[in-house]
Parts: sequence; structure tokens; C-alpha cells
Amino acid sequence: MAVRVLIVEDEEQIARFTELELKHEGYEVSKAADGRTGLAMAEEGGFDIILLDIMLPELNGLEVLRRLRKSSDVPVIMLTARDSVMDKVSGLDSGADDYVTKPFAIEELLARIRVSLKKHSGSKTAEEESVITFGPLKMNTAAYSVTVNGEPIELSKREFDLLSILLKNRNIVLSRDTLLGKVCGYDYFGETNVIDVYVRHVRSKIDEPYGLNMIQTVRGVGYVIKDE
Repeated sequence: MAVRVLIVEDEEQIARFTELELKHEGYEVSKAADGRTGLAMAEEGGFDIILLDIMLPELNGLEVLRRLRKSSDVPVIMLTARDSVMDKVSGLDSGADDYVTKPFAIEELLARIRVSLKKHSGSKTAEEESVITFGPLKMNTAAYSVTVNGEPIELSKREFDLLSILLKNRNIVLSRDTLLGKVCGYDYFGETNVIDVYVRHVRSKIDEPYGLNMIQTVRGVGYVIKDE
């Protein structure tokens, strides 16, 4: 059965482009052009994931999300033309699973959809969810431990958090600003190259000693860990 996607977006060009791309990938797509209609459709149920714009007529996206979360835990990815920290924080605090800043690359959106759907699949136990494997590397987020070939690796909290975020978002290129907010907090004030420093530390502790090439640099953008 095809995955059902609801796009709540008032910019017709963006909505139509996204609809065509998703249908090309095999998704079943419905659309709403305002928040009130989108909320009504979402509350009827039947959707596997919702792409929700923030700036909408009738009801804005954040209000739609707040009302929807009273009755549904369907995964929601916020679409926003704003690249401000507060919009992102407000969306995540209101129950969004992820956000994408417009204009976005369709490849990134598709990757984030796959990640959100996988998180909500319910196919893993809580214990399994805490374990991440990548080749010879095994990370346990509950026990705060990392091993390579069974050998323990000592990482600082921020090094651990950085590696965890990249592993959980495999195949998605994360910008330095995104990583900085997630690792150090959105209120962090300090050296802007701190993420580069943590990446070097992780590479020196894992990649270099064990001949791995996990964290890849995307020049001018950020970092990514790709599936083997």
C-alpha cells in the first residue's frame, strides 16, 4: 500500500512541484491550501505523514500542529521560508518531527520523509531503538557508549552527540549551523568553527585508528554519514 502524504501549503507552485515529485516516487498525495482545511483533513486520519507550511491563511502551521497533536501523533515535517532559530524551536516544541527550510532540494525532503516514517514505524523495541550500528561501530545512546570492533571508544558528550545526530540522519547533509544548534544548543555563543573541531576529534578517535571514513565533508555545506 502506498504511503499517504498530506501537503498543507498555500504556495501553489511549491505544492504542485512537491506533489509531482512525491507521486513520481510512488507516494499517494493530497493537498490543502490553508490551515483550517489542512487541519480538518489531517484530523480525518489516514495519512502516514504531513508536510506542513508555517505561514498559512486561516490557521498558521504552528496552530494547526498544536491542535493536531491533541489527537494524533502522525509524523509532521514543517516547511518554512523562515530560517530563524525561533521558528524551528517553536515547531519542534509544538510536536514537529523535523523541518525543512524553503527553498529545499527534493532529495533532502525525500530523505527526511524516509527518516520520519522509519522513526514512527514502531518496528523496534525501546532497547533496539537505543542501539545504532554502522559497520564495525556500535553506539548505545541509552548507555552512552561507543565501540568499534568491540573496543570501547572514549568520546566527550558533545563528540558523542555529534556522532549520534549524524548517524540518526544518515544520507542527510547537515549544515554546520544545524549541527551547532543540536550539539551546543541554540543559545550557544562561542567559536563558529567548533563543529569542525568536534568532527576532527571524532575522526581522530574512530576514522583514523580503524581505517574508517564515516563522516564526510560536503564542501561549503556541512557533514554527512552515508550508508555503506
